[in-house]
Amino acid sequence: MALSYEFSIGSVRAKENSMLTDADVEQMLALSGENELVRFLKDKGYGDGSTIDEVIESNAGKMWKYIKSIAPDFDLFTPFLLQNDVHNLKTVLKGVMSDRKYKELLAEPCIVKPEDMIKAVENRRFNVLPEWLRSPADKAYELLAETKDSRLSDAYIDKAVLTQLLEYGKSSRSVFMKEYFDTLVFYANVKTALRGTLTGAGKYFFENALCDCEGFDKAQVIKTALQGGHEGLEKYFGKLTAYDCSRAMDEYKKSAPGFEKFVDNKLIRLARQICRLSSEGAEPLLGYYIGCEYERKLISIVSSGLKTNTPPDKIRERLREIYG
Repeated sequence: MALSYEFSIGSVRAKENSMLTDADVEQMLALSGENELVRFLKDKGYGDGSTIDEVIESNAGKMWKYIKSIAPDFDLFTPFLLQNDVHNLKTVLKGVMSDRKYKELLAEPCIVKPEDMIKAVENRRFNVLPEWLRSPADKAYELLAETKDSRLSDAYIDKAVLTQLLEYGKSSRSVFMKEYFDTLVFYANVKTALRGTLTGAGKYFFENALCDCEGFDKAQVIKTALQGGHEGLEKYFGKLTAYDCSRAMDEYKKSAPGFEKFVDNKLIRLARQICRLSSEGAEPLLGYYIGCEYERKLISIVSSGLKTNTPPDKIRERLREIYG
């Protein structure tokens, strides 16, 4: 029997009750180390394993199994899986070119099977990849082989996937998907441009690393970066109102991690505002997925802080908001 969104939404709403709460986060911050955090999460039924990495991986596997079992149309999650494919492509390219071990770094689930990705890179035959990624993958291969410039190689691939995410947002007929990917791509562009000025990147890099999106004037950004450098670009972005960019830059001037936190919180708030309150369509399922992703990010931050004996208040400063 075909699944309906009515059934799926009811299932997801019940599942959301087991997501982490603010009270859970405070309990985690009061723990004394990774072992206690592992026990705490296992007791909550979050995941299995003897280390935080194993527990997080277990949770991700359970989440995907659940989503596949209740989603009427799993293709909706393709744009999120693509990010694993891009990670795998970069990883295999660098591993093959430098003759280093890399297979344990590959991520799943993905669209292209890891073994197929490996064969594609080893033979430089990228027809197994989605059509939009084939040419950028070949160019990235060429750059790594001839110049060893991994930054520019990554930029070709990143631009391709960001452009594709924008297309998914436009074609999805989902207000949430469009706004989510528009925001994500806008800030990915901002970060790339700022980092480029810090490393002395030239026009060729910016042209091939930045993509066109709403609210982002690529030509003006490149001109400002080349003429005004990092300080000039900071001032330029600080005057933009699109996607609350001026507020994001206020955080950037305080610290780069604060900027990253601002962007992450903006995306999770978007999911809460639209998906958490939606009563029809795919949005509740997409929101649940994004909420789970942010939970794993939060747990990683807490775990890192506990390992380094960072005071709870300092860890709390780095934490993102949660979906639940």
